[in-house]
Amino acid sequence: MNAASHRVKRRAVLFTAPGAVEVCTEEVAPPQGDELLVETVVSAISAGTEMLFYRGQVPAGMAADSSIEGLTDAVRYPLKYGYACVGRICETARPPTRQAETAGAVGQPDAAGKEDSRYYFAFHPHESHFCASPQALLPVPEGMAPAQAALLPNAETAVNLVMDGAPLVGERVLVMGLGIVGLLTTALLAQFPLAALIAVDPLPQRRRIAQRLGAIRTIDPSGADGAEGLREALADAGERHGADLIYELSGQPRALDAAVSAAGFDSRIVVGSWYGTKPATLQLGGSFHRNRVRLISSQVSTVAPHLRGRWKKARRMESAWQLLAKLPAEELISHRFPLEQAAAAYRLIDSCPEQTLQVILNYSF
Repeated sequence: MNAASHRVKRRAVLFTAPGAVEVCTEEVAPPQGDELLVETVVSAISAGTEMLFYRGQVPAGMAADSSIEGLTDAVRYPLKYGYACVGRICETARPPTRQAETAGAVGQPDAAGKEDSRYYFAFHPHESHFCASPQALLPVPEGMAPAQAALLPNAETAVNLVMDGAPLVGERVLVMGLGIVGLLTTALLAQFPLAALIAVDPLPQRRRIAQRLGAIRTIDPSGADGAEGLREALADAGERHGADLIYELSGQPRALDAAVSAAGFDSRIVVGSWYGTKPATLQLGGSFHRNRVRLISSQVSTVAPHLRGRWKKARRMESAWQLLAKLPAEELISHRFPLEQAAAAYRLIDSCPEQTLQVILNYSF
């Protein structure tokens, strides 16, 4: 895995304009210093945040992602985006060392001298090859498939959402929106001793998965049982005056107003959706005011201030790996596309969201 003398060519997903994606080919500079060259095996497309970039719905002047190196510039097309790559190390800038203190380190042979063939996760755009520091690569747990490991950002987001909502014993909890993040959040909440866990989504397949992951009841908000069904579900759970804790994860601003109407006295609404430039119209003149409802903005780039004394990102990431290991990943992955068909993958997510859940890009060499 020593540094090669030739330049590697990579394929990369490029957002050329809103609604337009192409796969380009370009040279990759050799790794420098302690950098490692990673050969991507799979990457996951975010149907939430990433599709805002695809649709051109990101607020003007906002950084693509202030927490990921290389994505801190303001959004301008053409651009690269994405944050869920899994691959193997194929090249290092320095010759490998056999010293005991470095054996088995990222990119280094193990104690028996065997080359590092582990999979690694990286928060990186969709590229077939990229250079990264050892600190930017997270070893995938042994036995976990690369496609399952690519769901790590969603699992970390679910952990962050639950930490921000801080569910209590016996609470009645709603999860509104059962995309991949909503389903992972439901699975994590199901491990708590709640009085009720109710999942809300218009798509029947997603509702069925939510029930298998632990929701006691699911509701179609667009059907006849929408608002009335929500009230009945809460009443069946022993709470006629609203939910204790609500997660709004649909990405649809109108769902936030529905969350407000379902909230009980002194309840919390955790807003995990990023609406981008889509405006949210809320009715705040009625029960919201008198019920002392709290709106909590939850975003995974940082750990909540009151937790930072004991919780760092690495500790939260370990909890995310543990959650991910328990999940039926293949049931959550609806489509796999070759990298060359990335444009078709984005069109499918954009035009037929009811057909998709987690979409994976496969890289073959």
